[in-house]
Order: sequence, then C-alpha cells, then structure tokens
Amino acid sequence: MDNFLGIFLVAATSAIVLNVIFKRFEIPSIIGYIITGILISQVYDFNGNAELSHIAEFGIVFLMFTIGLEFSFKHLMAMKQEVFLNGSLQMLLCGFICTLLVMVLLGFASKSAIVVGFALALSSTAVVLKILNDNGDIKEHYGRKVLGILIFQDLAVIPLLLLADIFSSTDKNIIQLVLTTLLSACILLTLLYFIGKYLIDRIFHFVIRSSSQEIFILTILFIVIGSSFLAYNFGFSYSLGAFIAGVLIAETNYRHKIEADLIPFRDLLLGFFFVTIGMQIQFEIVFQNWFLIVLLTFLITSLKFGIVFVFLSCYNKKKVALKTAFSIAQVGEFSLVIFSLLQSKKMIDINTAQILILVSIITMMLTPFVLNNIRKIANVVEDMTLNSNLTQNFGEISKLKNHLVIFGYGRLGQEVVQKIKNTGVPYLALESDLNLVELGRSRGENVVFANAAQEETFKIANIEECAVVIITISNEAKLEMLCQILEGFATPIDIIVHMNANAQKILFSNISENLRIVPSEKVLATKLVQEALECRIHKN
Repeated sequence: MDNFLGIFLVAATSAIVLNVIFKRFEIPSIIGYIITGILISQVYDFNGNAELSHIAEFGIVFLMFTIGLEFSFKHLMAMKQEVFLNGSLQMLLCGFICTLLVMVLLGFASKSAIVVGFALALSSTAVVLKILNDNGDIKEHYGRKVLGILIFQDLAVIPLLLLADIFSSTDKNIIQLVLTTLLSACILLTLLYFIGKYLIDRIFHFVIRSSSQEIFILTILFIVIGSSFLAYNFGFSYSLGAFIAGVLIAETNYRHKIEADLIPFRDLLLGFFFVTIGMQIQFEIVFQNWFLIVLLTFLITSLKFGIVFVFLSCYNKKKVALKTAFSIAQVGEFSLVIFSLLQSKKMIDINTAQILILVSIITMMLTPFVLNNIRKIANVVEDMTLNSNLTQNFGEISKLKNHLVIFGYGRLGQEVVQKIKNTGVPYLALESDLNLVELGRSRGENVVFANAAQEETFKIANIEECAVVIITISNEAKLEMLCQILEGFATPIDIIVHMNANAQKILFSNISENLRIVPSEKVLATKLVQEALECRIHKN
C-alpha cells in the first residue's frame, strides 16, 4: 500500500508539473502523462504495475461510454459505411500488409505473424478520440470516418484474441470456440438491448426523484462498470460493453447531463492509462534495437497511412481521405494488450514484444502533434500533390499555344470556363483555392493549382504564347498586381478584366492598349468570352 501511495504521489506531482510547463508550449497533456510513466519506471525500477494498470483501463472504458452517448442506434445504422465498409477494408488491407512486413523483418512464423500483423493494424482509440473530442473534430466529416473505423477495430479485437487462443493451443476445438463466441455475442447484445429499452429510463426516473447528485453519479458509474463487466464475462473487451451502454443511454433524455458529469472521471482515468503506457518503456531494449524500432515505426505508419488514403480517396474527397489516414496511422493500446498476451503464451519472445510495444508507444506519442495540426498538414500534403501533378503535366501544358488563360476559378471563372469549353478553344484556368481546383478537376476541366504571385506560374501557363488572359479575380489589390506583372512581359499580352468605374480610376489611370476593361455592370461570362474570342481572332 505504501509503495502504491508513493507511486501515486510521484505520478501526480510529475503530471502536474510537466503538463503546466507543456501547456505553455501547446504540447498535448498525453505526452506529459507518458513521460510521467517513464519517470516512475526509472525511480521505482520497474516497468509496470498491475493495480495501476487495472485502474487506468477504466479510462478507455469511460471514453468509449461518452463516445457511445453521442450516438443512437439510428446514428449507428446511418454509419454503416464508416463502420463496416471502411473498417473492414482498413483492418483487412493493413492487417495483411503488416503480416507480410513482420514475417520479413522479424522472421515470425505464419501464426504469430497473422496475430501480430492484425494487431499492428489497430489504431489508438484512447489517443485519437480524446483529441478529436477536445478539438471538436469528432463531428467533422473525417471525424465520423475515423470513429467508424475505430468502432470496427474495437470489434475486431475479439476475433484477434480468439485467434491468439486458437494458435497457442492444439487441445481446443476451434469450431466450439467460434460458436461459443457467437453465442456469447448474441446473448450480450440481447441483454443490453432489453436493459436499455425497458430498465434505463425507469432507473433514472427513480434516482432523479431522490434529488441527490451523488446517487445520480453513482448510478451512472454502476451502469458503465456493470455493462463493461457483463461484456468482459462474455469474452469481450470492457470498452465494447461501455460503448454499447452509451449507445443505449443516448436514446434517453439524460444523455447531456450524464456526459457532463462523467468528463472529469474520464479524463483523470485516461491520464492514468497514459502513465502506464510510459511505464512499459525499457531503454536498454531501445538502445540495442533503435534502428529496427525506427524502421518499423516509419514503415508501419507509412503503410497504414497509404492504404487508408488510397481506398478512401476512391469515394471521398482527397482532403477527407488525408485527414482520416493521418488520424489512424498509429498503433493502438489494444495492440499492447495483444503483444503482452502473445508473450505470455510463448508465441513471441520478450525482446520482440518490447520492440513492438515501443513502436506502438512512439506512434501514439507522435499522434497528438499530428492531430492538433491536421488541417495544416493536410493542406501542405494536398498542396504538394497538386504541385507534383502540375509538374508532371508541365510538358503537356507547355505545348499549349494561342490558348486562353483564365486567372480565378470562382463563380464567374467557372461560367467563363464552361462557355470556353463549348467553343473548343484550348484554355487553362489557374486557381489558388485547393477546394475550387478539386471541384474543377472533378468536372474534367483544365484547372490547375497556382499562385499568381509566383514566377513559375507564368512559365507553366506558357503565358507568352497565349492568345488572351481573362482575369475574373475581384480582389482589387491582387488584380492590380497581376496586371502589372502581365504588362511587364517583353511580349505584349492581351488582358481582359472587369471592374466598376471607380476601381478603374483608382487602379488604372493610364490604360495600356493591350488591356480591355469590361464594366462591372455588364459583367457576364458571355461578354468576357466574346471579348476574348474577338481578341484571339484579331491576333491571328
């Protein structure tokens, strides 16, 4: 008991001090908790504590319960694609590739490789959902896709544990194990469904009449832990039972009050969970196998990211696919449980188990930095992709001659492009908004990502060989800058713009003979295109 209290005091002190310091530098609290666990393991010279681990496990339980509160069965049915299609594709593809990877790099036999490979395909529910909840992204389009995949992964833990049991023993009847698991699942779901449908409302109504806040909170704790206990005794994970309980209570009128009362418990227990993660790091194994650990970390996260991005981008916007892929590229906490189980069953040795655990921890530590900057990272990657595509198509674009160049693909620019397409005249539209570029490409239009302030843009557009430039940009500062650049070329370039009379006086006191201005009161795509085509004919 004294030792446990000492551990608790050191953990609490370290976590408070580290997270106060880290908060100033916007470093996530998860990192502070993991470093706290590392410090404890060094001070007390051990790499785990069963009592603390059991307490910390309830952090995930309460997290999954509060996630379940956000959904009803109707919402879950509406998420069929996110859970079952995306989830199964992610698990099968990532699991298969990771299985081949560990067979090649770690020399595993096929049975051990299958369990380890699919365990590496799992992502971190605790890390990802906590951050998505904190920053509100759980309600974003990509957040729903991430949640759906994580729910499926939590379900996939059950057959993985079953596989570990089957592969480690030759005495058990495989068919009997599978049938027992299916029967247990049916009984569990039936029990929880009837409890939620016929008892939950009556229980809360009875408790609320007592006008006691502590009894209300105790009732919530009883329901969460009771559901988890029930699921565990039927052979499933604690967190799955808690999630189902949350979904059942989401159908009641008490959802928001319950969620508000549980958040302090959830966050505190999750902190303990991350402390126990840090306690599992053994530095001697890190130093002995640092290259293999770094290599596996890079390969596993890259493969998981690539696989998820490829299949999601087939039927989703690329930015959504990017954010989802980045969010679940790490290895999860349930993987740690499976690695420890495989070690206890002698399916992998202690050094290999530690290497896999360290890879998982490193990926989880990197995840908060990725998720907190997910928009910036997605924009940078998409920007690089578009620029790469533009560079690849440079030869084809540079062959354009006597073509029309349109700056801006907003509402007016889209109308202009549509009318030019109908004439069959070659054209190229340049736009700096990634969403608009993606929209144009989805329509099969010749729209490329480009910044008008960069010299490279004009080279790519082969501006000196074009017939006419049409500017549909409404921002006066950008318009003036662009016209000045275009008039600075040695070869005269015909330019067509639109603006009102006041802007014309302010921006262009001396109008070049190559500049045609269409008054804004007559701004129609038809008018702009007519002017451009006439200018092109005259030039020829």
